[in-house]
Amino acid sequence: MPDKWKFQLLILWIGSFFVSMSFSISIPFLPIFLQEQLQVQEHLELWSGAIFSVSFLASAFISPFWGSLADKYGRKPMMIRAAASLSVVYLLYYFVHNPYELFAIRLLEGLLAGYIPSAVALVATSTPEKHVGYSLSIMTTATAAGGIIGPLVGGSVSHWIGNREAFLLSSGMVFIALIIALVWVKEANVNKKTERSHVLNDLKIAVSSTSLLPIILITFVVSASVMIIEPLLTIYVLQLGANKSEASLSSGIIFSAVGIATLIAAPRWGKIGAKIGYEKVLFIGLLGGALGNLLQIAFHSLIGFGALRFGYGLFFAAVYPALSSLIVKTTDIGFRGRAFGLNQSAMQMGTMAGPVMGGLLASHISIPMVFLVNSILLFVIAFFVKSRKVGATNGSKAGSVESAM
Repeated sequence: MPDKWKFQLLILWIGSFFVSMSFSISIPFLPIFLQEQLQVQEHLELWSGAIFSVSFLASAFISPFWGSLADKYGRKPMMIRAAASLSVVYLLYYFVHNPYELFAIRLLEGLLAGYIPSAVALVATSTPEKHVGYSLSIMTTATAAGGIIGPLVGGSVSHWIGNREAFLLSSGMVFIALIIALVWVKEANVNKKTERSHVLNDLKIAVSSTSLLPIILITFVVSASVMIIEPLLTIYVLQLGANKSEASLSSGIIFSAVGIATLIAAPRWGKIGAKIGYEKVLFIGLLGGALGNLLQIAFHSLIGFGALRFGYGLFFAAVYPALSSLIVKTTDIGFRGRAFGLNQSAMQMGTMAGPVMGGLLASHISIPMVFLVNSILLFVIAFFVKSRKVGATNGSKAGSVESAM
């Protein structure tokens, strides 16, 4: 079957889509669930922030460990482990009675996650090299699509049936991803006799790699850049003149604009990267993201702002697939699971740091000035990529025999 990698890509996309959607289903109603069903009347914002972020924190710390296991035992077993665990965890959500239990389950969710990073690593190792960039771009659209549809499905289910029932739906979706991993996902034989590395040793390899370390650092900064803005969008929508009754809908549309742009543009950026190089595509994506943030200062209508966010998404869709492709380019195949695990940690840490940075900035300067600061940050990273030739391997890949010794 000459195009079996295409079937594998399709299967992994579907599984990742269901996992991404299951995670995002609870986002719209989590604060309401805390207030109305768990009776949190005081410090609601604090509880919401802590419960939302603890899963990212746990995932950031555990991802390198799961990546190490993936390189020894295979990516498919890690996908099965994550899907089986998350299916049970989402089922537990149905039975929570207080915010402490919810916090503990969110922590458990972060510790046991890892389906999508393992799926991405499997795509990176099972796809012909000339198609890797395109395949990783396609995988980006699975997360984007799940992030768009999940909140819509979750909001509808929680409204018409109930919040707890929405958690059951999440459990069912991850169970479908489990069946997909068990039945259809294929992985070449993995040499399980090789000695499993230690996370600290993996960190030393990454830090000493002049090719991999910049990619991980850029992932952290880019993830923080995205989250600096996102928590402020609803507030900014109100400042642009939206009625309070319409603010949630307007914000939801503007949030979705970037995701829809990613669905459209990411596969095209993957093909372009294969032709002109992923370093150039990364630079273009960062430059477009910087300009998009800068231009948002000049738009003072909801329609104009939403259109610009869509345009920003068309360019920024190039960034994450290019970073993933550069990880493939700069790492030995035996180190690739660990490299994606470390990169996932950087992404999760950036996702946590971004809202804090955005909140601190917005408390001292106006939101348009936050856009300006974010624009400058992306400009700096873009020209760092250009000047340092990020992605150059210099003849040795991270995790190779030479770098491991």
